[in-house]
Amino acid sequence: MEHLNTSFPANPATVREGFATQRAAGLRAKDAAETLGLSEGAVVQAHTGAHDRSLQSTPLVGGQWLAILQALEACGPVMALTRNETVVHEKDGIYRNLTQEGPIGLCVNPDIDLRLFFMHWHAGYAVTEPGRGGVLAHSLQFFDSAGVAVHKVYARPASDLDAWNALVARFADAGAQHTFQPRAAQPAVAPDSSIDVTGLRTAWAAMQDTHEFFGMLKKFGSERQQSFRLTQGEFCEPLATGVVTELLQRAAAASTPIMVFAGSKGCIQIHSGPVNNIKPLATPGAAQWINVLDAGFNLHVRTDRVVSAWLVRKPTSDGVVTSVEVFDDTGEVVAMFFGVRKPGQPELTAWRDLAETLERL
Repeated sequence: MEHLNTSFPANPATVREGFATQRAAGLRAKDAAETLGLSEGAVVQAHTGAHDRSLQSTPLVGGQWLAILQALEACGPVMALTRNETVVHEKDGIYRNLTQEGPIGLCVNPDIDLRLFFMHWHAGYAVTEPGRGGVLAHSLQFFDSAGVAVHKVYARPASDLDAWNALVARFADAGAQHTFQPRAAQPAVAPDSSIDVTGLRTAWAAMQDTHEFFGMLKKFGSERQQSFRLTQGEFCEPLATGVVTELLQRAAAASTPIMVFAGSKGCIQIHSGPVNNIKPLATPGAAQWINVLDAGFNLHVRTDRVVSAWLVRKPTSDGVVTSVEVFDDTGEVVAMFFGVRKPGQPELTAWRDLAETLERL
């Protein structure tokens, strides 16, 4: 994203024209924006106010993120979408049971299950645009300060559009002029020689809860994949880069319920349950996808972008918890897979057997 001109475009009409041309050529919104050298957020901002293009956007009041999401409950079933450069996670359900402590929000339900990092939410919009079959598509789209989408919500055929429109009217801030700036460069990874590997291994072995992991990395100054390399063997093992396809196909064949975590800087979205309809897709160019196309849950993973994957074992008071973590060339974890479990319960044997027998690098 660093190469993009993410600030508010000087000539919104030109942006709208160029965006319409790229969308008509079949590009997704994010790709169409980047073809113009802009972030998606900057393009959505260019579609605010009065104009004759089919995409219309209305800025929402900033900082009211929890209240906006809570108001979605009245809309009934909707679709939550969270993505990064490599993975798109789509889940149908109802937004309820939302809470917030400081900048961190939770939405905990069997269907819509989110971890929300509101410190990264910068701008929100209500968007309408032509959808499939000419039906108008309604969405709420939220962006970070670089104009990268952190979370989106789409109305479904069963959604209550009167409640949706009431939500938009309640939170609209039509005159807002949001601007976006390029992301700062990622801090350099500390050299391996600076890490207390013995201390890291000892702390890892002493973990009682998976949520201690982030604090442990911070304490020892270790980047995530670096910690895997340094503790390789007992706690971590590198997996083949085609592991996502193998994992999904085997979980579907054995009806093993899994948890799929995927996210942006502002949101982690979680699916818990079985996966069934696993479909590969090759698109023009180098793009290769593996997809879950189930009722109520779609997952799209661009497998050609996966550059590393790890089997990770974390000790807890409930026994070892095994995960598969997937990374792309950004260095960020783009998806994590677990067996379905609740706190206080041991890991599913079927999941552990599956994970432990995935193809190694």
